[in-house]
This record gives sequence, C-alpha cells and structure tokens, in this order.
Amino acid sequence: MKVLVAMSGGVDSSVAAYLLTKEGFEVSGISFELWDRRDVSNFNSCCSLETIEIAKDVAGKLCIEHYSVDVRDAFYRHVIEGFCDSYVSGLTPNPCILCNKYIKFAFLLEKADEIGADIIATGHYARVERPGSFNGIDEGTERFLLKKGIDPKKDQSYFLYVMTQHELSRVVFPLGGMRKEETRRIAEDICLTNALRAESQEICFVGDGKYIDFVRNFNPDVFKPGPIVSDNGEVLGTHKGIAFYTVGQRKRLEIPSLIPFYVVDIDSGKNTIIVGDRKGAMKSRLLVRSLNWISIDGLNEPVRAGVKIRSTMMEEPSLITPGRDSVIVEFDNPQWAPAPGQSAVFYMDDIVIGGGIIEKEE
Repeated sequence: MKVLVAMSGGVDSSVAAYLLTKEGFEVSGISFELWDRRDVSNFNSCCSLETIEIAKDVAGKLCIEHYSVDVRDAFYRHVIEGFCDSYVSGLTPNPCILCNKYIKFAFLLEKADEIGADIIATGHYARVERPGSFNGIDEGTERFLLKKGIDPKKDQSYFLYVMTQHELSRVVFPLGGMRKEETRRIAEDICLTNALRAESQEICFVGDGKYIDFVRNFNPDVFKPGPIVSDNGEVLGTHKGIAFYTVGQRKRLEIPSLIPFYVVDIDSGKNTIIVGDRKGAMKSRLLVRSLNWISIDGLNEPVRAGVKIRSTMMEEPSLITPGRDSVIVEFDNPQWAPAPGQSAVFYMDDIVIGGGIIEKEE
C-alpha cells in the first residue's frame, strides 16, 4: 500500500515516515512551501526553505521519494490574511487550525491522488479509530473517530478538530500511540540529522519575530490609538492599536493602579479596549459557531462533555446546548479569558466530538 507523508523537516514527521517504511508501506514524502521567507534564515520554521532541504535529506536517508509543492498563494489567502484580519478585528486567531483546515490535508490528498497513494500520514500526536459504534451520544453511528494521542504533553487533537470524515478515512498518525521521548530515541537510533533539533514554539510564518510586527507590515494603518476603558465605562488610558491586545492580556496596558487590570473585551467598532480585574476575565459561558462535528452528525440536545479553549489545558466539564447554527458552552467552573477567534474543542473521554470558533455574545 502506498502512503504519502507530510514532512516538515522536524523529528516527528521524519520518524513517522521511518515507521511507515518499517511497516512495509511504499512511502513517499512531501513538503509544502507555505510562505516566502527567502530574506530570513529561520531554521525552526516549518515553512522555511531550510527545513524543506532537511526533509529532502531525511527522505534520501530513508530511500523514499520526496516532493515539494508550492502552496504559497493558498496559504496567503486562507491563513495569512485570516490571521492578520483577525487581530485587526479584535480577535485572537489560531493559524495552525486554519492551516489544517484549508492547506495541509487538502493538498496532501490532492497529491496523494495524483501519485496513486492510498493513504496520507502526518507526524501529529493523535489517533484515528475506524468506524464502529460510538455510544457516548448517538449510539450506532458509524463514523471515523479522532482521538487524543496517548502522550498528554504532546496530544495535538485540539488542532485537528476541523478534519472531515473523508480526510480521517484516508489518514494515519503513526505517532499517536507514542510518547515524544520514544520518538526522539528512534530518531537518534537511526541517526537522523534532526534527532535533537529544537521544536519551534513560534508561529511558522512569523518565525523568530513578533506577531505584531508581522501584522503591522501587512496592514500598517490599523495601529490607531484609542481609549482604554474600565468595565464600568471610565476612561483609564490610551492603547496603541487593538491588534496589540488579546483577551486576558495584562502587559502593555500602562494603567497606573494598585490592582492589576486585564483585557476583558475588545470593541473593534469603537477602537476600544475594555479592562477589568481578574474576576472580570473569568467566563462561565461561551458562544461557539463555525462548528465541525466528528464523532456525531450534529447535536440535537444538550450533552455534557469536556471542553478545551486552549491546546495546553485539560478539558473542563461543561454543558453544551445546541442552537440553530451554534452551541452554548456552560462550564461547571469559570474559565480564564476565553478569547473570541480561538477554538473550543469538545471531548468525551479521549474522543473528539467536534469543535468550533469562540464568538462574542451580543
């Protein structure tokens, strides 16, 4: 069976490719040129020309074919513009989720069909379960299930909730049942040149710079000063432009006070930052739209589930109530600073039910 593996030049995707060759698959690798940064050397960026060369070297060592595909136009339209427009609108985007939704899996499948590959693979720490009965919500529904990776520190299912049933039917995640330490050990055992390469903690197209500089270069006109007001309407100061701020932020407010202030809301229409105390940044209720369901066709009645509003947090017990094209999430315990524009992902044990984008309630 032929498999096409997304290879970023990192240790995870490299080991994923190696494991598939050991299992007897006919493996090919593919790297995407996502963003033109020829003027910047950024070794840890997954979209840099350097990392594509690393992926080619790894493919050569594994004796597999390697392709590189220029997807910069699509990446610009679907990820870069969305990222910058979100900050301009007072939202906090998640570009990795946008990339998974519009770029990575779509182009993987396109190339897989072109070369006759049966399945695709990535180095994500997540798992796919083939159809069977899912008794949590809708008994007897046969759907592909997305599950957490077994390594709680590396689980990446949060970023994958946008996947479709068609994509899940064609994908494998070789690292889903492994821990990161085991991945590193395998890379060292087979002498991969990137075995000890540091993981990038930056947004890939921003690299080692600051996101705010990137947004400013994209649209310099949006950095207009405006008022910072308290949650009771008192003007407390002046901000430098709403793109500098996100809900829950404390830095850069420059408000003289004996008590700390946090951003609790952003009104892009009025170019205003609203601040309050820590309690004001805690929320018990969320409106979530742009939904994608995985383990079920949709939600017809309220259900209790775990909800993540950040990739690094543990899911929190909640009641999810369906609306017309949205759901309301009500947490058992208030949560810190849910940011409109970020994703809320719903879990039942280790199974991803679905998820969507947090929006402000009017």
